[in-house]
Amino acid sequence: MTKSNLVLVRHGQSEWNKKNLFTGWKDPELTELGIEEAIQAGNQLQQSNIKFDVMFTSDLFRAQETGRLILEQMNQTDIATIKDQSLNERNYGELAGLNKDDARKKWGEEQVHIWRRSFDVPPPGGESLKNTAERVLPYFESKILPEVIKGKNILIAAHGNSLRALVMKLEDISPDEIVKLEIATGDPLMYVCSEGKIQRTV
Repeated sequence: MTKSNLVLVRHGQSEWNKKNLFTGWKDPELTELGIEEAIQAGNQLQQSNIKFDVMFTSDLFRAQETGRLILEQMNQTDIATIKDQSLNERNYGELAGLNKDDARKKWGEEQVHIWRRSFDVPPPGGESLKNTAERVLPYFESKILPEVIKGKNILIAAHGNSLRALVMKLEDISPDEIVKLEIATGDPLMYVCSEGKIQRTV
């Protein structure tokens, strides 16, 4: 029986997370805490004795660096790494780079809440979670899922919203519920694939 592991990790805290800024496709670096979160994730995964075959990550540095640090802790830096824009964070459009409190002053608390927490209402010039899912899920289904089904152990280092889209599919969560899901920085979500079924373990 072919059994494989799929692990999702949101990048460690970034400089813009720390400053409470909308980040999206902007490319800030990890903070010292973010580096430590990635290292801790690597230590946690080391205890699981998973030997990864491939890491998929986004086109953004904070996710790539988180993945690199995890694999470094696990002494697995020699595996294939595939970077793709399809796994990028949600594009926040005109909100990108703004402090979240300043955005509330400009557009109103209710409007900013709708942009942040509705499934299908995008901010000006940006993407909704629905839009994000529409690029993440086809990539997952065509490039990543076949590898998992083949029995390969896969690490995905990505972002809060791109991972929300994946969790929505993997755990069959409704659009109304998925927007409420918080995915912590540097905290691995672990799934096992057996007989074509993927189930969350941690």
